[in-house]
Amino acid sequence: MTQYLTKEGLEKLKQELDNLKNVKRRELAETLRHAASFGDLRENFGYQQAKEDQGFLEQRIRELESRIVQARIIKKQATDKAQVGSTVTLETNKEKQTFQIVGREEANPLQGKISFESPLGQAILSKKAGAKVKVETPEGKTEYKVVKIE
Repeated sequence: MTQYLTKEGLEKLKQELDNLKNVKRRELAETLRHAASFGDLRENFGYQQAKEDQGFLEQRIRELESRIVQARIIKKQATDKAQVGSTVTLETNKEKQTFQIVGREEANPLQGKISFESPLGQAILSKKAGAKVKVETPEGKTEYKVVKIE
């Protein structure tokens, strides 16, 4: 499945993968060696915990490798319509908010990044400045006005 990421988002994934492979793996290997030195591995909680941690680490490495291979960099095209990669300023009840439209993997509304698959993201895709959209929120339907698209 294609993963839509910004260039920065892909770089973060690559950095995390590098850290897990080159730092965390070594640290965990040392923890395993140390725990194994205490003898009977069947009753060695430290060893069992380190093995479990190793499983989680390897799973995360596989997940990151898969996401990186499937990544498609979001390239913003010159247009006056909201699209993946656009930064959109919205207004509701005289309050303005600015969001960047990104893929699901990078979405973090607290950092101003919303997924194009979210209800708000879907509502504003392909809209021009001045458009009004209604979105179902936990508080009920909310109307947003698209103020600016960059």
